[in-house]
Amino acid sequence: MKIESGLLTLTGIRHAFFTRAGGVSSGLYATLNGGVGSQDDAGKVSENRARMAAALGVEPRRLLTAYQTHSPHVVVAEAPWTSENRPRADAIVTRMRALAIGVTTADCGPVLFAEPRAGVIGAAHAGWRGALTGVIESTLAAMERLGATRGQIRAAIGPMIRQANYEVGPDLVSRFRAEDPASSRFFALASRDSHAMFDLAGYIAARLKRAGVLEVEDLGLCTYAEPERFFSYRRTTHRAEADYGRHVNAIALTGP
Repeated sequence: MKIESGLLTLTGIRHAFFTRAGGVSSGLYATLNGGVGSQDDAGKVSENRARMAAALGVEPRRLLTAYQTHSPHVVVAEAPWTSENRPRADAIVTRMRALAIGVTTADCGPVLFAEPRAGVIGAAHAGWRGALTGVIESTLAAMERLGATRGQIRAAIGPMIRQANYEVGPDLVSRFRAEDPASSRFFALASRDSHAMFDLAGYIAARLKRAGVLEVEDLGLCTYAEPERFFSYRRTTHRAEADYGRHVNAIALTGP
């Protein structure tokens, strides 16, 4: 049902990169679909998220995700919100206990953060747009404003599409190179002319390290390559399926 990072296995913190197993949804969404925006039955999604909340040790209403737009925007969570009034953001940070914050993914890169000494946590949704435009750096800055020390922040990169399965066009390659010529090292030649295979996970890890995060763990898991274990937007597209499930990747502060 869930995968954990050894780096974030800390006293007073619970976290999970949830797989697609352990829920009640069926068909394309089998079984642990946490996507509020999917076309799955809302009652089943609610039950799935309640199971995730229980695994994190919080009440269902205290498992929070935002309306994601592939942006660098971050929101501070201080109290529960509903699915109807969730903020538009691609990262959430908090220092509130018994409040789980998370991001939903189906190929994009989930990154969970913890600064245990200050009691500040974060979660970021880093697709190529968000990673390129600074969602990692925005999350770190927001954590610092809550009292975190950057050199003490730990980050774990969860299941996402990996380079062997992530073919991109020349426009995307040019955009990255224009931002930073050194980005070329994250692109390998593809079988089609002018296309490339993108190492998004490597790019995210490099942005984290460049931003001053000293401890980074990449779980190295590919959502596209393991259909029995993970949802994948790109795999769904290649199969011409109508929709796809979403993973929840979340972290919570526990205790008094």
